Amino acid sequence: MDITDALRRQINKKVGKLERYFLPGTEAQVTLSVEKNRHIVEVTIPFNGKIIRAEESTDNMYASIDMVLDKLERQIHKYRTKLERSFRTGAFVDDKMEFGRSQIDDSSDEELKIVRTKRFPVKPMSIEEALLQMDLLGHSFFVFLNSDTDEVNVVYKRRDGRFGLIEPEYE
Repeated sequence: MDITDALRRQINKKVGKLERYFLPGTEAQVTLSVEKNRHIVEVTIPFNGKIIRAEESTDNMYASIDMVLDKLERQIHKYRTKLERSFRTGAFVDDKMEFGRSQIDDSSDEELKIVRTKRFPVKPMSIEEALLQMDLLGHSFFVFLNSDTDEVNVVYKRRDGRFGLIEPEYE
């Protein structure tokens, strides 16, 4: 979609307000899209190997921008103290991350096919850090390298609201 100068200024103004929470050099990735009259704004802010992410969709792009930034600010306020306590100083430090590529398959075959592959750096962390990261992303699961076992694990949110852990078992 074409981004007007007014829209670009609005995004820079709103995202710029988040600068006070991060050290200089921290970058935010903003993705705008329109699907069936829904204006979707997604903001991703990688910092110190972690990611804060929010997405909102309304029938107005400016309203979506306002709502997604409000959501991010609530997340930052909620986790800032917890993160700074967890990581001590420098919790909000820039750390560029490469996001994976997606692949779209337009074939109409009924067989099982992978339609998207996502690659991301896996950082060793504790189970508690992985749960925090999953919550920051707003996902229902999170893949991580368990710092206690040096194995890839998955934490996930169960239907009952509690959490589960998937560990590999080798035969």
